[in-house]
Amino acid sequence: MIVMFKRAAVLQFAVLACLFVAACSRSSSTQVDYTMGEKVRVGPLTYSVLDATWKGELGEGFQVRAPSQRFLLLTISVTNGGGDDVSIPLLQLEGANGKMYQELANGDGVDDYIGLLRTISPARTLQGRLVFDVPLTSYRLRLVDGGEPAFEKSAFVQIPLNLNADTPLLNGPSVNGPSVAR
Repeated sequence: MIVMFKRAAVLQFAVLACLFVAACSRSSSTQVDYTMGEKVRVGPLTYSVLDATWKGELGEGFQVRAPSQRFLLLTISVTNGGGDDVSIPLLQLEGANGKMYQELANGDGVDDYIGLLRTISPARTLQGRLVFDVPLTSYRLRLVDGGEPAFEKSAFVQIPLNLNADTPLLNGPSVNGPSVAR
């Protein structure tokens, strides 16, 4: 009989300990995937992906840059809602196969390039364009809070494939040759 009471007491203690641990743990956001245009809070930063544009080349004249795949330009806005300066590292895109693509560090030929060194003061907003050289498909942009890599928080924004007038389907000259006015 005493053994039964001990087992019941141990079981009750284990259940209470589990409930206590569950109640004390911080709950994290259940939503990790967002759509373009939504405000996404990651730590002290609030991101919004405003536009996605595909380009077959960047720059003009003798300053033209050609991609190895396609250039994807993402216009983003980032606001620091915290009390300290926050540095934003280069961001990444994730493909459907899970492959990660690093943002390019070279913004030559990109209007409103957001820059390589991105430190945002409290209550300030930074807006500009990121540039990636990636295959023509849809992606998820990984957004980070600018914290230490081991403790970094992140969320994803879906970047659907939307072809615009500047999106060449082929690199190089037209398949039918140059057009001639008659």
